[in-house]
Amino acid sequence: MFANQVYALRANLRDQGIVFAYSGYVTEGILSGVGDALKHKLASEDADTKTMRSVFAVFVEQMQNIIRYSVERLPPSDSKGGQDLSYGILTIGRETEDYVVQAGNLILNDDVEKMRNRLSALRDMNRDELKNAYKEQLRSTARDMSEGAGIGLIEIARRASKPIEYDFMHVDDEHTFFALKATI
Repeated sequence: MFANQVYALRANLRDQGIVFAYSGYVTEGILSGVGDALKHKLASEDADTKTMRSVFAVFVEQMQNIIRYSVERLPPSDSKGGQDLSYGILTIGRETEDYVVQAGNLILNDDVEKMRNRLSALRDMNRDELKNAYKEQLRSTARDMSEGAGIGLIEIARRASKPIEYDFMHVDDEHTFFALKATI
C-alpha cells in the first residue's frame, strides 16, 4: 500500500518538473553531499557553465538560509555530531528552459514583516541596484562580521533571471512558513 503513496509523490514531483527534491533536517555536511549530487545532475543535463554556477550558488544560499534561520530545529545535544539540525524543504525543477530553485522553512511570525520588506526591496531592484547593494553589503559585512549579514538574499536575487518570488503562510500563533523561489 505505501508503494502507491511513494509512487504518487514521485509522479507528482515529475509532473511539476521537479528534477531534485530534499525535505528534512539539514547540516553543512548534508549541504555538501547533496551539492555534489546536484553538480552531477546538472552536468548530465549539459547545462552551460554560467547556468550551472548560478543554479548551484542559489541552491547553496537557499540551503544555508534553512540551516541558519529555520526555527524548526534540533539542538546539538539532540543530534549526533554536535550540530544544530534545521528542517526545511528545497526543490529544483524546470519550467520551460529555466531552472527554478524553491525552498521553504518555518520562521517566527515576528520576523515576517521584516522579511517581506527586505524581499520586496530586492525584487524591485534592477541589475545595477542589486550589484551596488551587494558591494555595499560586502563592505558592511567586513565591518560588523555578523553571520551571513543578509548577503545571501542579494546573491539569490542577482543570480535569478527573473525577479525573486516569495510567499508566507501563517501556521500557528508563533510560526509562519516562508517560501522563496528563484528562476535561473
